[in-house]
Amino acid sequence: MSGHPAGREAAVAVLVLPLVIALVVLSFAWPAGRTAPRDVPVGIVGTGAASQHAVEGLVREKPGAFDFHLYPDQQAARSAIENRDVYGALAISSHDITVLKAPAASTSVAQLLAEVGQQLADRAAQQGAAGPQPSAKIHVRALDVVPVAAEDPRGVVFSSAVFPLTICGILIGAFVSTARGLRRPWHRLLTLLVACAVAGLGAYLVAQGFLGALPHDHVATWAVLSLVLISISTTAAGLVRLLGQAGLGLSAVLMVFVGNPFSGAGSAPEMLPKGVAHVGQWLPPGAGASLLRDTAYFDGNGGSGHLAVLALWSVCGFTAVMFGRRITGQAPGAKTGAKTGATASGASLSALPTSGAASPDRRHAHAHAHAHARRNDDDG
Repeated sequence: MSGHPAGREAAVAVLVLPLVIALVVLSFAWPAGRTAPRDVPVGIVGTGAASQHAVEGLVREKPGAFDFHLYPDQQAARSAIENRDVYGALAISSHDITVLKAPAASTSVAQLLAEVGQQLADRAAQQGAAGPQPSAKIHVRALDVVPVAAEDPRGVVFSSAVFPLTICGILIGAFVSTARGLRRPWHRLLTLLVACAVAGLGAYLVAQGFLGALPHDHVATWAVLSLVLISISTTAAGLVRLLGQAGLGLSAVLMVFVGNPFSGAGSAPEMLPKGVAHVGQWLPPGAGASLLRDTAYFDGNGGSGHLAVLALWSVCGFTAVMFGRRITGQAPGAKTGAKTGATASGASLSALPTSGAASPDRRHAHAHAHAHARRNDDDG
């Protein structure tokens, strides 16, 4: 195949591209197709017989679905929800079931808890009807402890904002790393920071100012959006500085084809397969989506770990942008180009007659070599 470029291109189109497309579809469809509760933190209020029977029934019917935490009263359960310790809580008695939920944490989990509460009430009613003495009907009441914005009741705007942030972050990093006018590393870093801050402000103005989906802690929410962009764009720019054009492809694979589908932004990390959830929260899209929830609706509670992940990616990206060429040496092809230029210059100089005065061609060759070396120094 080495002597047939057309055959190589046909092989890429017929074999490689379909395989890549299949992997991309798998990365997005597999987590979505396997969405189910896995160790979702849920509170149980009280330790009475009704609560114990409910927990035993849920463990038996949905093994591994919930991680139960006991609270003495509803106020303690509410505090746990607001502090991001649990996604919701069930207060169960012999007469009623109260479902405390937080749609702002996850609309999917909130809906799941409401369904679980209704299932518990139906099961209790069936058991009461089968007994010797009919029992009173159990009432189910659902309360939103931390609701989503009224303009975004299903959280669609929130989950839809993560993917564009990822794409825009990669675009900013790719542009800054390849811009010829930004020769100094600190020029690139300053441009990255300002561009991400402005882009984060634009994203916030759209999500909140136009759509009303992020109604709390305006400055902190803008800062989180900007930090998400910074962590992604610096990673892309740093990989380009380290690996050349291959770095851009690697950053797209990490952030777009792995980070986005594994982020859990549309449901919750605990609703994804376990391995996927852990990987997603260690990448900027997943950590950014979780931190944005914590900041916009929960006063930053539970966001320290996600903030550390974004800061780590940003610092690594900054370091690669500043010192990437010094770590790997000259850019691919730079040494070859310099050597070729020197050889060509040497050949031309050797052909020139030796005289006391330098000819115009020789002066031009020296000036060209000096300018080429200065460009390499600036780029390094």
